[in-house]
Amino acid sequence: AALQENLDKKLFGQHLVSKVVVKAVRGFLNNTNAKKPLALSLHGWTGTGKNFVSKIIAESIYKRGLQSKYVHQFVATLHFPHAHSINLYKDQLQSWIRGNVSICPRSLFIFDEMDKMHAGLIDSIKPFLDYYELLDGVSYRQAIFIFLSNAGAEKITEVALDFWRNGRTREDIQLTDIQNALSVSVFNNKNSGFWHSTLIDRNLIDYFIPFLPLEYKHVKMCVRVEIGLRGYTVDEDIVSRIADEMTYFPREERIYSDKGCKTVDAKLDYYYDF
Repeated sequence: AALQENLDKKLFGQHLVSKVVVKAVRGFLNNTNAKKPLALSLHGWTGTGKNFVSKIIAESIYKRGLQSKYVHQFVATLHFPHAHSINLYKDQLQSWIRGNVSICPRSLFIFDEMDKMHAGLIDSIKPFLDYYELLDGVSYRQAIFIFLSNAGAEKITEVALDFWRNGRTREDIQLTDIQNALSVSVFNNKNSGFWHSTLIDRNLIDYFIPFLPLEYKHVKMCVRVEIGLRGYTVDEDIVSRIADEMTYFPREERIYSDKGCKTVDAKLDYYYDF
């Protein structure tokens, strides 16, 4: 219930995300006989809410959220920076996952910047995501894996723009309109972290979840929430000025914010003496 409530209150313009995440996470947690770990792959432009959603998922499962010792975050450019060390990274990653799931079967692993992950590295965790009852005496069937990536964002935007140009609302977009094209796009993208990955080839990713690009009205929603969180009364003039300062694409139509809500926090600092 908290997961649904938080997504409804705090996530803007992402009807597909809210629907799929709640269904996937709730169903998995309530399944006492899962056949494999849950694997979610979140795709979209920067600032559309991927990290935010993974944070909400963590908070809905663990008392300390992302600070829980059972939640493990990996950032490609920080934890796996060197291409020549990929074999070492593979060994370390397998060892890290095996050790943590041995301690807590309900461990959560979040992989950020998948589009900067060296090709083939993520395939090293394929055995943990597959339909095995036990691997060396350890069951991984209660674990959750979340992958965050900008890869596939162009395909998502393409679908959203097609709907807009045909006079249909973004709420008309269904998962079936995007998911297959998204998985193919990511599989064939050399810079996706999933390039020709066995995780996709073997259908081990349960859901490819598209984050739609955010519109002007969604940016204003983000500004209002951030002002409220800082304890200030919402000033609609400031809300509009900050939203107007954002850059939008395509250049002619100016429909979508190219940074989503990413820079809202920094822009607010300019208007308020915090």
